This record gives sequence, structure tokens and C-alpha cells, in this order.
Amino acid sequence: MPDRLASPRSILVLGAGMAGLGAARALKDAGASVKVIEARNRIGGRTHTSHLWPDLPVDMGASWIHGTKGNPVTALARAQGLKITPTDYERSVTFDSCGQKVPFVKAAKSALKLVEKARKRVYKADADLSLQVAIEASPEWQQLSEDARRVARLAINTRIEHEYSGDWSRLSAWNFDQGVDFPGDEAVVTPGFGPILAHLAQGLDLRLGEAVRSITPRPEGVEVRTAQGIHFADHAIVTLPLGVLQSGDIRFAEPLSRKRQRAIEGLGMGLLNKCVLRFDRVFWPEDMDWIDFLGPVQTLWADWTSYLPATGHPLIVGFNAARMAEEIEELDDRDTVASAVAALRAMFGTSVPDPSGAQISRWRQDPFALGAYSFKAVGSSRKDRKALFGADWDGRLFFAGEATSADQPATVHGALITGRAAAAALITG
Repeated sequence: MPDRLASPRSILVLGAGMAGLGAARALKDAGASVKVIEARNRIGGRTHTSHLWPDLPVDMGASWIHGTKGNPVTALARAQGLKITPTDYERSVTFDSCGQKVPFVKAAKSALKLVEKARKRVYKADADLSLQVAIEASPEWQQLSEDARRVARLAINTRIEHEYSGDWSRLSAWNFDQGVDFPGDEAVVTPGFGPILAHLAQGLDLRLGEAVRSITPRPEGVEVRTAQGIHFADHAIVTLPLGVLQSGDIRFAEPLSRKRQRAIEGLGMGLLNKCVLRFDRVFWPEDMDWIDFLGPVQTLWADWTSYLPATGHPLIVGFNAARMAEEIEELDDRDTVASAVAALRAMFGTSVPDPSGAQISRWRQDPFALGAYSFKAVGSSRKDRKALFGADWDGRLFFAGEATSADQPATVHGALITGRAAAAALITG
């Protein structure tokens, strides 16, 4: 990336998440006049570190570095002195609803092999299918007993739906896992991504609490109307979540390119939510990163992560994805916590205490996210992400963000890389 712009330019960055702040930081450092417009009264977007507990910040959105080697987020985390704690599925344990350990790791690997066999059978089909249809049509699935299917379904839920945020009935059997991973560990950062965001935002012109209403091309650049006023600039970079683009809440005064519009409509906006529970003592296995819950039927709270190694506190996080996450979002805080604690007591006994604190995410109900992160729905592919990234309106409008990343979608680093790439395009253009 060149150090400086060839000529001064004014640029509006829409969204103060990782992509927006990454783009704005690069542009400002190159000498551009940059203004960041954010609907929320905070920066970070779906990368949000909560300080509800002053002594224990927690990430309520993104919290993992997916592949620490060569990852630009790793470099930022180290520069800010953050603790990087690897997590590993090999350090996992599974309990059933009677509190008995279940030998799940081997079974999960077998289930994922079943998934791959099912996918291979449909690669030559005339049209894409959902992952569910592909799996349930396979002879391997049909030969499984009901108990074996229950175990396989848990593996699909925790290893695929939780990873990609889409229900197996909506995930593309052909393409759901297209991408290129960074090597290295999967790791959480403490005290959260907040210090990275604050570093990127330092010295930027941030306009918080301004929801974008419309974007209009002008002969001299672009006009952005918000709930508070009108902004003009030579260019705008749109880093808003896919769910917001799909909602129609923002009016584009001229049509976007056909490929970009098809990508917006074809990709899926998924859901992954957390219930962060703080306790006064540890009652789960201290040497495990992951705890899976195998209920008598497909169940809520199938996936848990212990944050004891990362934080030194008795902190455990329960996850729900896709359809299960939609279901739990309908509950209030009290019932959500009660449901989560019931799962813990099924695994660890009635002596499990009430939590001393709880924090809950509901990303589908967030009007400025409308979901957690994007996935490849049936009929969509890497090409759609490539079509979504880049310039429109003769270069006046750029798109970036995790949904636009062809190789690293649904990740913090994917968002950062695309934001920086959009900035580089404007700097060299």
C-alpha cells in the first residue's frame, strides 16, 4: 500500500466495525480526509467488548482469532499487549442429560466424514442442495440408528452450524466451507478486541449515533443522508453488515451492479449468540476448553467454552446457532439464563449454583446488525463474495466487510483485510 495519496480526497466510511476502522485508519494515515459514520453510540459493530463488569471485560460478538500465524489481527493483538489463549477441540468433553461422559470426539470425526461423503455424492448434481438434504439422502445417514443420528446431529450443530452460523437446512452443500484458513491456533483474546478497535479509531473523525438512511451518487462524489444530517465526499466505503444491506433500510438512489445485488440477495445472514455466565466457583472440568451437551433430542446449549484459562475467572459461555439461536432470542433475560443453567445442571448436577452475573447477545434483534455473520446459502458461492467486494457507481462507492471476503468470510481478520483493501484501492486509484 502506498504511503500517501497522490492527491487529497475526502472519504466517508460507513460503519465503525473492524472493516470500517481498518479502512479509515489506513486512509487517514495516507493523508485522506476521513469521516466515519456509525449508527451505534459506540465503535466496534459486531466486534464488541462489554465492560458491564469493570473487572472482567467480555467479547459479546467476535472473540476468536481464527489461525494465529500470519494473521493481521494477531499482529494488532500483540502490539496492544493482549493475551492470546489457544483453544482446541481436542481439549473437549461431552456430557449427556444424565451427567454421564460421552465419547464424542471420535464420534464427531466420524460424523464429519459422513458429511463429506454426502457432499461428494451431490457435487455433480444439476443444482446446489442444502446440507441437510444432502446428508439425509445419503446411505450412511439412513443406516444410522436414532441414537447415532442424535450424536451425528450434535456434531453437525457444534462443528458446522456454530462455525458458519447457518442452519443445515440453509447451508450450501456445495460451498458452505469455501475459504482459506490462516495456519496456527484458534485463539481467544483477552481482555477482548476492544483495545484493538480503540487503537484503530485513535484520532479519527467519528460520527456516532448516525444511522444511514440513503446513499446517492453525485457528479462530484457521493451524498450520504443520516438521521442527523447530510454528508458529502469524493467516495464512500460501505462496511455495513449483510443483514442491513438485505433489509432495505438503506436506500441506494441508483441501482447497484447486478452481480453485487445478486450477491446481497443470495448470501445468508446467520446467527450465533452467547450467554456469558459468571460464577463464584468452577464446577466444570478445568482442563477442558470445550464442553458439549448431548440431550435426549436436539437441544439448546449444545456448545460451551470455558474462559477460565483465558481470564482466570470462573467464566463459561454457552452458544446457540441458527434455528436454536432464533428460538432462544425470543426469551427474556431471566428465562434465557434459567434455560442455560438448566443445561449446566443436567451435565454437572443440581449443586451447580446460580450465576453471579450474566450477559446475553441477541444479534438478530440488533437493528444495526440483523444477524451475527454471513454464510453461503444454497445457490451461493465464493463468487458472490467476490462480487460483493469492491467498487460501484464508477468508483465512487466501495464495499468491504466480512461478507465481502472471498477467502476469509465471517471472521474479524476477513473484515480487516477487506477494509484495508478498499482503502488501498482508493489510495492507488
